Amino acid sequence: NFIAYKHPEAEELRIPIPRRAQPLEDPKRGIIIIASAVHKMRVDKKTQFFFLLQSEEGDLYKVTIDHADGTVHSLTIKYFDTIPTAISLSILKSGFLFAASEFGNHRHYFFEGLGDDDDDPEISSADYMEEEANKEEIPLVYFKPRPLKNLSLVDELESMAPLMESKILNLADEETPRIYSLCGKGAQSTFRILNQGVEAAELAVSELPGNPSAVWTTKLKAEDEYHAYIVVSFANATLVLSIGETVEEVTDTGFLTNAPTLAVQQLGEDALVQVHPQGIRHIRADRRVNEWRAPHGQTIIEAATNTRQVAVALSNGELVYFELDNMGQLNEHQERKQMTSYVTTLALGEVPEGRVRARYIAIGCEDQTVRILSLDPDSCLEPVSMQALQGVPSSLCIIEMMDTGIEQGHGTQYLNIGLSNGIFLRTILDTITGQLSDTRARFIGAKSVKLFRISIQGHPAVLALSSKPWVSYTFQNRLYLTPLSYEMLEHGSAFVTEQCPEGVVAVAGNTLRIFTVEKLGNVFNQVSIPLKYTPRKFALHAPTRTFVIVESDHATFSPSEKAKGIIEKENEGFEIDDDITNLDPLQFGHVRNAAGKWASCIRLVEPFEGKTLEMIELEDNEAAFSVAMVQFRQNPHATDPSEQFVVVGTGQDVQLNPRSFTAGHLHVYRVVQGENGQLQLHFIHKTAIDEIPQALLAFQGRLLVGAGKSLRIYDIGKKKMLRKCETKSIPNSIVSLHTQGHRVIATDVQESVHYVIYKHADNRLVVFADDTTPRWMTGSTMVDYETIAGGDKFGNFFIARLPGNVSHEVDEDTTGNRIYHEKGYLQGAPNKIESLCEYFTGDIITSLHKATLLAGGREVILTTSFLGAISIYCPFLSKEDVEFFQMLEMHMRAEAPPLAGRDHLLYRSYYIPVKSVIDGDLCEQFNSLPAEKKRMIADELDRSVADVQKKIEDMRIRSGF
Repeated sequence: NFIAYKHPEAEELRIPIPRRAQPLEDPKRGIIIIASAVHKMRVDKKTQFFFLLQSEEGDLYKVTIDHADGTVHSLTIKYFDTIPTAISLSILKSGFLFAASEFGNHRHYFFEGLGDDDDDPEISSADYMEEEANKEEIPLVYFKPRPLKNLSLVDELESMAPLMESKILNLADEETPRIYSLCGKGAQSTFRILNQGVEAAELAVSELPGNPSAVWTTKLKAEDEYHAYIVVSFANATLVLSIGETVEEVTDTGFLTNAPTLAVQQLGEDALVQVHPQGIRHIRADRRVNEWRAPHGQTIIEAATNTRQVAVALSNGELVYFELDNMGQLNEHQERKQMTSYVTTLALGEVPEGRVRARYIAIGCEDQTVRILSLDPDSCLEPVSMQALQGVPSSLCIIEMMDTGIEQGHGTQYLNIGLSNGIFLRTILDTITGQLSDTRARFIGAKSVKLFRISIQGHPAVLALSSKPWVSYTFQNRLYLTPLSYEMLEHGSAFVTEQCPEGVVAVAGNTLRIFTVEKLGNVFNQVSIPLKYTPRKFALHAPTRTFVIVESDHATFSPSEKAKGIIEKENEGFEIDDDITNLDPLQFGHVRNAAGKWASCIRLVEPFEGKTLEMIELEDNEAAFSVAMVQFRQNPHATDPSEQFVVVGTGQDVQLNPRSFTAGHLHVYRVVQGENGQLQLHFIHKTAIDEIPQALLAFQGRLLVGAGKSLRIYDIGKKKMLRKCETKSIPNSIVSLHTQGHRVIATDVQESVHYVIYKHADNRLVVFADDTTPRWMTGSTMVDYETIAGGDKFGNFFIARLPGNVSHEVDEDTTGNRIYHEKGYLQGAPNKIESLCEYFTGDIITSLHKATLLAGGREVILTTSFLGAISIYCPFLSKEDVEFFQMLEMHMRAEAPPLAGRDHLLYRSYYIPVKSVIDGDLCEQFNSLPAEKKRMIADELDRSVADVQKKIEDMRIRSGF
């Protein structure tokens, strides 16, 4: 409650910590400082400093020390501002404050002032000298909280901590599923929808007079910094748009507008070139046009250009090459190359600095090959290399990109290949020999792939368009290939203007779109829906594609309790300031209440528009802890037997320590359409039970409930839920439930996993197997009928399996005589599960899912953890891969030890020795090792460095992201 200055040779100075003038809070509750920062500055050639302290409620205080001649005379404290609670504060010399938030997004603020010119009272330790001398209690000091005044929010760094629960679903019927997660605490809580890919910020959308087939942008001169024209090609016409303050159509450009366009390029110093099916137009700066006509009866089918070269493929299979001379004239090479297969695509690289031409041209052919031809004058159009492909190439793009995984210090030239079957290939094109090597493949969509050169952060990048757009770019010296969170596009080009220096212009349907790529390096982009209290669980109502989320906060005033408290204070004669009682919870948090008091609600959310359709506040100090969707087989409340009911488990008057409560309840709702046409929750009935239902699950047309030690089956009745079956064989408290067939897996808060079978004939639940290791379970999922993956409170991930013979015997025991009378083993169930995998993650795993994250990818186990991490555990398919990665991990442990100096093997075996799990993060650090170490490790593995890198990359892209 106070701040003190202590010195061995001086008298102690104390000042009370100001507290909010909140009439509903208990004045006896202490205030704790949780974070601080100190800032030094020069004022009038004197060094001054102040401390910025933050309380547990988020209030910031400015503390200064009045000193002279080495003696401290007094301390002063003043309310500064209120921000979300942080674990660390950092004041930057440039006038910014970075707050590393305890929960939720990290925030970056700018100092608008130092609090010297506001009306907030300043408290000095000199005012309390008398109380200190007489050892009297220092009186409490209050302040009136207000919106931000001295700080302004500049930016946020997304953080999902604490991540409470997640689900992997494909509600939008896309190629890849989305991750729906509950994050945050209190008023900072959010329901986040994570979509794989980087974010695209849409700047403009314009309708066009028809459906365009292609779009290009071009400068007028080589020295120009910005693009001047957008050229849009239609089936039988070309539209030229001028880029300025507005985008307008222009006609006096020299472009042929009554024919489709195949390519547009700024050529030489100040010329333009347009390739169309009947020829090539070379447009000079003075609008003079030189035109090359295609031979009679032939048309141009493909074209490739750069600032000094043009190549076209004719319908008869001939390749015609043009090059710009020193006079600015576009000259045709004297010989034409007759291709043996139909040409489907062409590509020219950029002209290297200090050179007059690109050395090679890439040609994609219908015979599923890509060929590299030389453009050197001595061997022009001579074949250099060829590579067979898995499909017909639909697009090619030669680009130089930085990648520390290949070679540090300079860029690597890549030939990017898009195939008609949706596969994207990236292969290295040797700038000296023209040979192709180290090909990497990735399936990116169901449509043929089109490739376009763009720019991201001043570096060349590739836009790949299939059934979904992707971008290949370099960020922090690492090469990324990531989906773009945007709708399907058909053609694209770089878009550079003063207002948009790194944009992309693209066509989709009959629209022209301009957007930028943002938040590079992120695996996901997020959409956040704000929540009111800390989210606990959520469930999908499949028929309406809506979510029901249960939220609850401890020691928090509910709206009804808050209103009742205000009335009581007014009756006692207090003057209530509405500005204090109605503070924005998002900045100031909810009003704190006594222990054992809860605020809780049930929320119905529509995820596509991010709307809350209905929110029900729970009364009588009830708190919701679980929710499930159940389709009851015998249902007196529904005419439709397939209707799903919402069942919510709550506890009343719950005390956390020591644990106590007055009752548990099962609330039943149905999702119906209200009078306004909006979906809402309709209350059916409420059933009191003798324990808190912390786990609910639909089971064979009834409801499976984990309530304390009891595992029960309920059916729905007209006025309440009807208990049908029960077992009390779980040691402590059930936290989660899973089922397949007649088998149920129940996890205990302290005693790991229990396998239960339901005998329908006898209406009995029998525990027939459990674990030998006491695990404090936090999350789990069934991998198959016998296998479960889980995580505990201490950060351990494990996979355990029921022995096959036990599983078979239990299923074959139709009468139940064997399992009913089996003798227990080691003070537990008669059978024990076997541990298959053990791994220490260092964070509390909150949810696990078995899912396929990519179209055509393999099944993996995805886990989320309390601090917001998302991890993937990918199964190996061959013994060769296992041995390879085991050896690589062993070498990486020796060559790349952790920064903190800990032994990697000991760390991953913190509680239980690591077993059958290889650290993929450690193996991926191979790419960041010095070249000598990479070669040494690769030699030990009897492979080349490129082979090792390819193996690591394949493991990631075939299973996750």
